Amino acid sequence: MSLAEAREIELPTHQDPRGFLTSIETGAEIPFEIQRLFFLHGIAPPFERGGHAHPDTELLVVCVHDTMRVDLLDGTSCRTFTLSRPSIGLYIPAMIWTRLYDFTPATVMLAAASTHYQEPKVIRNWDEYRERVGRT
Repeated sequence: MSLAEAREIELPTHQDPRGFLTSIETGAEIPFEIQRLFFLHGIAPPFERGGHAHPDTELLVVCVHDTMRVDLLDGTSCRTFTLSRPSIGLYIPAMIWTRLYDFTPATVMLAAASTHYQEPKVIRNWDEYRERVGRT
């Protein structure tokens, strides 16, 4: 996977007098089968999340409330995204180093993952990551 594949995805959102409904469907908006959902909330600034890469996990990240920023790195280049709309998801390919930050105290982030979580597979060392992607 490459950093060029990372992209914002407009999620189908419907509005009527009762409010908004935004949906996420495997095979429609998301280019992978969802195996796991998780969410982050109550993150007090200046704390960050991420700081790692998943060798075989694709993600869709949605800031469902308030705002946050995401840096995606491939060992050479970096792209920064600001997420603040629940109708926009950020697709993160496998083997992309991810840094989540600039959370507000009210931020709620939802993520859909293509695999179940396997701690031994997570790359948490930047030098090891750069070596594995051939950027040493």
